[in-house]
Amino acid sequence: MKIAVIGAGGFVGQRVARRLASDPEIERIAMVDRVDMPTPDGKPVTTHVGDFANPALRDAALDGADAVILLAAILGGAAEADYALARAVNVDATLGLFEHLRDTRPDTRMVFASTIAVYAKPLPDPVTDATPFAPTMIYGAQKLMMEVALSNFAARGWLDGVSLRPSGVMARDGADAGLKTAFMSRLFWCVKRGEDITLPVAEDSRTWLTSVDNVAANFVHGAMLTDIGPDRAFTLPALSLTFGELVAALKSRFPDSPSTVTFAPDPEIVALFGSYPRLETATADRLGFTRDTDAAALVAAAMI
Repeated sequence: MKIAVIGAGGFVGQRVARRLASDPEIERIAMVDRVDMPTPDGKPVTTHVGDFANPALRDAALDGADAVILLAAILGGAAEADYALARAVNVDATLGLFEHLRDTRPDTRMVFASTIAVYAKPLPDPVTDATPFAPTMIYGAQKLMMEVALSNFAARGWLDGVSLRPSGVMARDGADAGLKTAFMSRLFWCVKRGEDITLPVAEDSRTWLTSVDNVAANFVHGAMLTDIGPDRAFTLPALSLTFGELVAALKSRFPDSPSTVTFAPDPEIVALFGSYPRLETATADRLGFTRDTDAAALVAAAMI
């Protein structure tokens, strides 16, 4: 089995490639990104550096692929700052990829990384598979457009696609300070390194989190599932934690850390990232997708 990973040089993409390299069912891996990327040991790997909208690069990377995992995107604040670039990647290149597979390899499994930003704020309690969408950010709106397109392609029998929505993926070292969510990953590394940090949320603010190891496992699972069924877009399981619970788990993991964590709630940040209700993921649970078992497991897996 050959799997192509587009966006393989990113935080999640590198972990997905490593998981694929250790899976005995995988024979070959194609890695695609705009920048040079590390390649895992254990399997034959081809790397393709460039724009996945480039037809020659796309054809070479997808040749013989049984599944494609699309992680490449212009995220959050970057999409807000540059609509033209966000559209070029998140809409035009993505839809172009779907259409290319529809026309050339319709049996290929297309696993598309969507986002929980497709939901409206404030969120209802609980959020379920039936919760309606009303994205306010460009990023969320563009991802939702592609969810609808891919589900339509699947319903028509044009492409075997599925859209997966991960929650906050922890914990990228050196997360882009321009991202409003960067403080979440910084918290992990500050506690590990004994550095002080002030969080723009309250101790009882609640969010949804998943370790990078767990979300990578879920994307690989999505690529290899035999039968997904009719529901072709759903939210992945995640832990619903308060920041106080997360800090306690980090302090337990790194008991000798002198790090001081203080809370200075910013109403805008709390509204965006600290006001999450319960999360019910019946479709993903039924299909065997997983969440980290608890806060301690999340911290352990996030810091591998």
